[in-house]
Amino acid sequence: MTFNSLSYLVFLPIIYMVFYISKDHFRWLVLLIASYAFYSTFKAPQLLIVLVFVTGISFICGVMLSRTSDEHKRRLIFWSGTSGCLFFLVVMKYVPPFLTVCKIELPYTNFLISIGISYFAFQAISYLADVYLELLEPEQHLGYHALALAFFPKLLQGPIERGGDLLPQLRQPYVFNYDNMRSALLLFTWGLLKKVVVADRLAMFVDPVYNDVHAYSGIPLVIATYAYALQIFFDFSGYTDMARGTARLFGINLTENFNSPYLATSIADFWRRWHISFSRWILDYIFKPLQMAWRDYKQAGTALALIVTFFVSGIWHGASFGYIVWGGMHGLYLAASTYYRPYQKKLHRSLGIEKNKYLKIWQIFVTFNMVCLAWIFFRAGSLSDGWYVLMHLVSPFQLTSAEYIHRNIFLGQSSREFFVVINLLVLSALISYIVQRSGKRDLGSFLKDRSLFFRWGIYYMLVFSIVVFTIYGNSGFIYYKF
Repeated sequence: MTFNSLSYLVFLPIIYMVFYISKDHFRWLVLLIASYAFYSTFKAPQLLIVLVFVTGISFICGVMLSRTSDEHKRRLIFWSGTSGCLFFLVVMKYVPPFLTVCKIELPYTNFLISIGISYFAFQAISYLADVYLELLEPEQHLGYHALALAFFPKLLQGPIERGGDLLPQLRQPYVFNYDNMRSALLLFTWGLLKKVVVADRLAMFVDPVYNDVHAYSGIPLVIATYAYALQIFFDFSGYTDMARGTARLFGINLTENFNSPYLATSIADFWRRWHISFSRWILDYIFKPLQMAWRDYKQAGTALALIVTFFVSGIWHGASFGYIVWGGMHGLYLAASTYYRPYQKKLHRSLGIEKNKYLKIWQIFVTFNMVCLAWIFFRAGSLSDGWYVLMHLVSPFQLTSAEYIHRNIFLGQSSREFFVVINLLVLSALISYIVQRSGKRDLGSFLKDRSLFFRWGIYYMLVFSIVVFTIYGNSGFIYYKF
């Protein structure tokens, strides 16, 4: 069951109605049962077993940490719990590709699938780390702890929520609020449009090229690469908006995972805006400990910590050389910036462009293209395909015929589809810009104080766009596999 499936649009109202009529002290149980029922729809009972084990390990170790003050025992408990969570993640996510590379065939390899495991395993590890560092009191109620890990809106693709943010919200009494309900439904609808209308339409331009890169060179590879950068943003941020909208129905606010990442003025700024919950996780639990451990090496220690952190980020996405290269490129970008940043302002000042209004535009342009270069290896089917794309981005081209334009500019799609997707991108950017300029957090907040006629005009426009422009048959989310 995916967020953009008909079954989910039936499942969600039923769960909400049961939740609404239940008493406060039973509502956690309603959401927990719903979360496990949601996870079970993937027909992989082993995933439920892993979720139960990770929940049990993190809960027991959290309680044990609160009952001892002996530092040696506390460290042993923390690393035992962390290792237990990582064990399931490694076995389910990395053993199958390892066996494939080694050309080893085992009868139950298909048993090892990892949908959602990365997210609840990372959340369990962050919970144990916060308890160990005494930043968070351990949860003493197994049910609330289980719900914090399994809460179905964020189970499959995050956001990766901190226990200190989510657990208190799960205990709050639910109070129905019409504005909150409207905001939740609008956020969900906006996310649905981003996925099924924009992202899936962009996939029509990306997949034919990246599934057979050696048949193309030059401008088609450039267009497909830029299209993929937009596709993965609309796909992932669309999912996040649907997750946040779903959670908001139940009075729970999840982390806003995206903040106009392609308007970033540096790679560091990009990671403050892209997959924010994951960025904070690797910053707090990987980068900062490494930076402290290597602080004697000063700037070189910071640079090395960044490279290792983003190498781990690449591996987290999958056991593929493409993901490792993608993570390594971002690590090198950031490591290089630690040496460049001290001279940046001096350079801008010496060139007289420190306050030039075009400087920010140039920085956004450069950052976006650096990010797109890394996306090549993230999307390519293999490391050799990624290298081919990188080496053939620039080649001579001529607009010699309608057939050439159809294949190399429209990438095999009709001119109508090409101009539809351009208009959708412009409209989405315009809506996002207007909402941001208003100082509101999302479209729902922006519309709250607008006239009835204006609000319902927007509602009808969103629904009409979804009904008319949805690309049917492409229901998978890109980040499900991570």
